[in-house]
Amino acid sequence: MGLQAWWIFVCATFLVSAMPGPNMLHVMNRAMHFGIGRAVFTMAGCMAGLLILFGLSAMGMSALLSALPRLFNAIKITGALYLIYIGIKAWRDDGAQPDLPADRIDTPGLPPFALFRGGLLMSISNPKALIFAAAFFPQFINADAAKVPQFAILIPTFAVIECGWYLTYALCGRSLSRHLRKASWRRMLNRITGVLFMGFGASLLAWRS
Repeated sequence: MGLQAWWIFVCATFLVSAMPGPNMLHVMNRAMHFGIGRAVFTMAGCMAGLLILFGLSAMGMSALLSALPRLFNAIKITGALYLIYIGIKAWRDDGAQPDLPADRIDTPGLPPFALFRGGLLMSISNPKALIFAAAFFPQFINADAAKVPQFAILIPTFAVIECGWYLTYALCGRSLSRHLRKASWRRMLNRITGVLFMGFGASLLAWRS
């Protein structure tokens, strides 16, 4: 892989990763509720899901989905419906817990594995990630050169950029965490999150090309 192609990949990945999407919103939400330290498990789950998709891409997923457009549409629809489900679940959470003291935030006892699993499921059901792995990522692979060295360069590059944005969104979420001490703020944030997730899902259902 040439330096110019790598630099184009870096710039494109930086811009794509920066765009708010289900993964970033999920990481920010977890950081708001649980703090950055525990949100790291969510970040790890999201990254694991992306690495699974990249592994499938390396095994020819993009070619398979191109040959079977109905399968691609089925995967997109399933992912979109899952996002809508997550949005409805967030909307229905009215935040009706007692207001918390000023010296602590709302930190329900989700174990690390549950946080990791939530990030993993969010990532592998995220159609944006699927499209990235199946359509965008293969464009930077030179079919006439050995693929393993190219993946060895591109995947760590992507991981560093993606994790950098995870941390950025988590810090933003953490800065908002003080508002979660009030049930009214929790309810409002839950509904904003729900609307965004339902919007992601609905837009993907509308886009069937």
